[in-house]
Formats: sequence, C-alpha cells, structure tokens
Amino acid sequence: MIRIRKRTGYRLLGAAVLAAAVSFILPIPKRRLSPLPVLSLNLLDRSGRPLREVLSDEGGRCRWVTLSEISPYAVGAVIAAEDRRFPVHGGVDVYAIGRALAQAVRRGRVVSGASTITQQLVRNIYHFPRTISAKIAESWLAVRIEHTLSKEEILTQYLNRIAYGRQAYGLESAARFYFDKPALDLSPAEAAYLAALPRSPGRFLPGRDSALLRRRRDVILRKMARLGFLSADALSRALAEPVRITAVTRVFQAPHFVEYVVSGLSPAERSGYSEIRTTLDLPLQIKVESLLSGHLRSLEKKGLTNGAVIVLENESGAVRAMVGSCDFFDEGHDGQVNGALSLRQPGSTLKPLTYALALEKGMTAATLIDDAPSEFGSLDGSFAPENYDEHFHGPVRLRSALASSYNVPAVAVLDLLGPDLLFRKLQEMGFRSLQKDASFYGIGLTLGNGEVTLLELARAYAALACGGLYKPERVIETSVRKDGRPEPKRPSFAAVRVFSAVASYLVTDILSDHDARVPTFGYRGPLNLPFPAAAKTGTSKDFRDNWTIGYTPRYTVAVWVGNFDGSPMHNVSGITGAGPLFRDVMLLLEGTGPILSFAEPPDLIRAEICPVSGEIPSAACPATITELFDSGSVPRTECRLTHRSAADPGALRLVGRSSDLIQIVFPRDGDVFKIDSILRTDYQALNMRVRVAARPSPETVEWCMDGVRASVVGPPFSWGWKLRPGSYILTARAAMNGKPVESRPVKIRVLS
Repeated sequence: MIRIRKRTGYRLLGAAVLAAAVSFILPIPKRRLSPLPVLSLNLLDRSGRPLREVLSDEGGRCRWVTLSEISPYAVGAVIAAEDRRFPVHGGVDVYAIGRALAQAVRRGRVVSGASTITQQLVRNIYHFPRTISAKIAESWLAVRIEHTLSKEEILTQYLNRIAYGRQAYGLESAARFYFDKPALDLSPAEAAYLAALPRSPGRFLPGRDSALLRRRRDVILRKMARLGFLSADALSRALAEPVRITAVTRVFQAPHFVEYVVSGLSPAERSGYSEIRTTLDLPLQIKVESLLSGHLRSLEKKGLTNGAVIVLENESGAVRAMVGSCDFFDEGHDGQVNGALSLRQPGSTLKPLTYALALEKGMTAATLIDDAPSEFGSLDGSFAPENYDEHFHGPVRLRSALASSYNVPAVAVLDLLGPDLLFRKLQEMGFRSLQKDASFYGIGLTLGNGEVTLLELARAYAALACGGLYKPERVIETSVRKDGRPEPKRPSFAAVRVFSAVASYLVTDILSDHDARVPTFGYRGPLNLPFPAAAKTGTSKDFRDNWTIGYTPRYTVAVWVGNFDGSPMHNVSGITGAGPLFRDVMLLLEGTGPILSFAEPPDLIRAEICPVSGEIPSAACPATITELFDSGSVPRTECRLTHRSAADPGALRLVGRSSDLIQIVFPRDGDVFKIDSILRTDYQALNMRVRVAARPSPETVEWCMDGVRASVVGPPFSWGWKLRPGSYILTARAAMNGKPVESRPVKIRVLS
C-alpha cells in the first residue's frame, strides 16, 4: 500500500513538473501582441499634410515601424542601455539576476536592475504591478515570448511600445518629437539620448537636466563601443556631438474641423484607424483663418469678437475649410466653441428656400407681392413684420422682394404656402436643429425665428448651387486601418432632389442679380463680385447674429459673425459684418481661376414683361424688362395699366392683398387634395386661412361650406377642417363697419 501511494505521488509530481515545463513554451496569444491599442490616429489634409495626432487607447502617440525602418545605432543603443546579453538569453538573464543580488548585498541597496528587454516588453503588454508575484509572472511570460517570437520580432515589439516621455510611445514617435526626424535617420548620439529616456523618462526628460542626460548618453555610447556597435572614431565623434533637442510643437491644425471629424467616427473606426486623410485644404484653411482674424480686428470697436466660416465644394460636398472661431485657445471669448455647429437665429437666410418653394407652387419671378403694413396670425396672437429699412414699398415683383430681402412679402408668401411646407423641406435638407414642430415656429420661420447652424445653411445653399440636389457634407477622403490595410474610398452620398432645377436656377439668378438688390444694398456692396455669385445676408434680432451665405458654380461659402455669449453687436448688419469677409473668401477661391457661369436648365424662357405689373406689356406701359420663366408659367394676360392706375392696387393681381375686403388665401380655387391611406385621419386636415383687408378687423369670421355655416372663429381667423372625400365650395363671411361682407367662393376637391 505504501509503495502504491509513493508511486502515485511520483506520478503527480512528474505531471506537475511536466505541466510547468510545457507552460514555458506555450505561445503568447496574438491579440496580446497586436499593435492596435498603442497606435495613435493621424489626421491629414487632402494632400497628406498633418493636422493632428489623436492619442491612442493607452493615451500616447505611436507610429508602428519595422526593424528595417530603425537606425542600427538605435538598436545597439537599446541593447547597450538595457540588456547587453539580449542576443543570448532565453527571456530571463540568470547572470544579470545574480550580479544584481550581489551588488545589493555588498552596498545594502539596489544598484542595478535585472529586467531583460523581453521582461520589459511583458510589462508594457500586461501592465503588471511592481510586486514579487508579478515579477514571477513577468519572468514566466518572458520565457514564453522567447518561444513565440524571434529576437528581431521581440525588438520590434519593444521599440514600438516603450515610453519615451511627453506622450511619445515607440522609437519612431520619439525620434520625430525630440529630433524631428524618422528613427531610421538617428545618429549614434541621438540614439543614445533616446535610449536613456525609457529607464526614467521624468528624470532624464530633455530640458530639465541636460547635464544629467548627457552623462547618461555618454555612458551608453561607451557601452555601445565595447559591445562592437561603434568604432573608436565613431565613438569620439558621438561624444563630441552637442545636444540638439528640438522637441517639436505638436501639430494641431484646423482644431474645430478635426474635432468634428473625430466626433463623427464610430468607436470601431476611432480605435481601428491609424490614418485618416480628410477633405480639408490646409493652405486654404490657414488663409481663411487669417482673413477672419483680420476682419474681426477691423470691427472690434463695434462689439464683435468672433466668427466662423465654412467652404464647401459643391460637386463633391467636400468640406475644404471649417473655421469655428477666431482663436481656438482664446478662453476669454469661448474660442473652443465651434461657431460652424452652434445654434443661432439665421435672420433672412431662409428666405431663398421659402421663395424656391413658392416658385415650385406656381409663382414666378414676376409675381407681384404686396409690401404693405400687414398683420399675420401666430401662436402668440398676431405680428406685423417690418422691413430692415423701416419702409414699405408697395407692390413688388418676387425678384425684387427676394433680392432686396423685404420681410413683409416673405411672410405673406409663407402665409400663403403654410409654414408646414417650409418646415418639412428644411427637415428634408438636414436641418435637425429645428426640434419643435411647424406650428411652434409659424410663418416667422422664414424670418429666422428658429435656431439653426452655419453648416446646415451651407448644405442648403449648396443644394441650390447644384440645381436642387441635396447631399450631406463629406469630410473623409481615405483611411488606413491600424493593421496597414487601406479602407476602400468612401462613396459620395447619393444626391436627393429637394427643389426643381428651374426653381433653384431662378433663386440663383435672383440672388446674383446686382440690379435687383440695389434698393436695399446699393450699387457697390460686398456682394457685387467680378464673377457670377449668388449671395444672401441675414441679421437676427437685436444684431446678435450676422450671416452671409452664397455660392458660385464651384463653391459654397457660409459666414457667421457675432459673439458666443449672445451679446449684441453695435449696428452691424449682414452687409457690413459678414458680407466683406464673404467677399474676401470668395475672391480667394475664385479670383484667379476661369470664370464659370451657372448652368441654365433647358426649359427656361425669356419674355418681355411690364416692370410694374409683371404682365405682358401693353402700349401704355412706360418700359419693358426681360424676365425668366418656366415654359408653363409665361404671363398670358396683357398689362391692365391701360384701364386702371398703377397707384390703385386693385388694378394688380397681388400675393398678400386683394381688392376684396375679405379673401380666402388658403386653399386656393381649384385645389385638389388626396387623403393619405396610411396616415391617421386625425392628422389630415386643412388649415384654412383668410386675410381681412379692412380696419378695424372684425371680431369673428364665419366659415361656410356649400353655403352652410361650418365654423365661427376669432383672430387670426384660421379654421382646421378634417379632410373628407367630396367637392366643396368655401366662403368666408364677416361683419365690417356694420355691413356683412363675403369672400369670393373657393372650389376644392378631396380625393379618397
């Protein structure tokens, strides 16, 4: 029995010894040797110029290189400094351990360490604490690594992972930071300097104690000579070489753009890429930054402290420049706020989109709109818009109303269309900043009562420049994964048609019409450029935000100036604030290249009209002008000024005014509606609206359907009617000055 127990014990002991022996030759898992966690992310401009190096998952900067891309002097310096027996030991240097113990016993303190390069590599991979048990595990893993990798592969891992201070990980990153050169070009003296850093980066950090660092360098150089890595002559030259630590400044170009790109990456992309080539044009970016800075200095006395500029390439949607503030590092003026992405009231910059919708719904550039004192209903009651010049201009053509940015016509047009139509179109074009529903903003949306971003506006104007085709912006050209594989080039976003080509071109033609904008902006304003360019200004309430946005066939430029703290400027409008900067950026982009014209759609017709009525000229018209029309919207009625005076607005067919005292403005006569079979019927209703021309306004308006009273409403006299199939005749009635009045009938049809 005793003999059997002994035999079993020997077997167990033998198995344990065998298992322990086998464990030393188990390979290290490949995932542990992956360079991914230590590699940083380099962002470049479109031509490969560095913008910024984003820290790795381990909080450092690292560029992984092969051993052939490292100077042989650097390899020799590391072996001399850290582990002269590296070529011959098996991961743990027993001789070095014995020497270190003997020195410690003789001197009563630790004099030198005994960790090999392989053990230090283990420490960098596993991040063990400095305990006795961890030291044992470190030695065990070091032997396993020696059975997993060759000596060259171990050196490659070590030289790419070791910390050199100042967030530099790996020899390549350290060489570029401290000496502004690749690791392959290091001299013996430079290699010895860098080899001195890993043992104690804080102690030997350049600039703190150069004499201490130089003494350590010289010790390493002499060791290199003894080990055969340096000849006697090379040693003499290296010892005499002066210290030239450059410690180059970390590159951080286009900071707001870089942050925007990084914020758009998924976690997998953020940790999986080593390089991203962006769409940014760095030389252009730097020039635009300089223009913004100089422009703000010129307006400093008017209480203006900041601004933002975006340049989009229309065809590709590429962001070529994004300046988010005057100075990213200016804490006093919130420089790290990105003005390109900040929510601000856009002023009049949404008017072109309103008019584009109107042109699609049957209006023309010659449609007359009444610019007269008017009140419009809103959730807060009613409001009476005024123009920037504090004057009203009577009946004006749509071209003049948009080019001169009159407020009353823009509100009248949206009142006719319905704010829901503009709101849905803005959502379709990516205006995610408008978080409320259409009723919250109402018809004031066209005057900028919502908050949007400069980038959203730039995208919308770029859609007009592209003939009504909308596409999101693009910021990445190509990317490289951390394993060295290039990612396939990202396809351009599919364009979505948001406006017809005709409506887009007509808006473009109006916004580039120097003569049409003269009444408001004069002959020599900053929007008058020596090449075709469409532009629109905007100023928010109390001069808090100032915009100019426009485009050529090649580029869209969006400019905002103001103050991030919301304080108003001193009487600075879009034409005096953002306008001159817009002009300078446009001249920078287009001032030297060939002049391009906007592509005209084939189905446009030029026709002579009366400038007063917008109709076919008669013999009594004082003059004629040429206007652009869609082929189906050319005027067919001869000007009626021969029968009635132009001073009488009843002689003219106007948007926003009628000869009748009460007028149904929506729906229009002949409109046909269709019930959506999917949408809940509760959400399918018409918001019927009237305009009352008499003063004082009546207390109530009576809506009638087929002659029968259907609803009685107070100001603003709108009526929400749920759709149901059939044909109907609508009228509106009211008592004015003691007399009953009734609108002209409007016939509508609802299809199931």
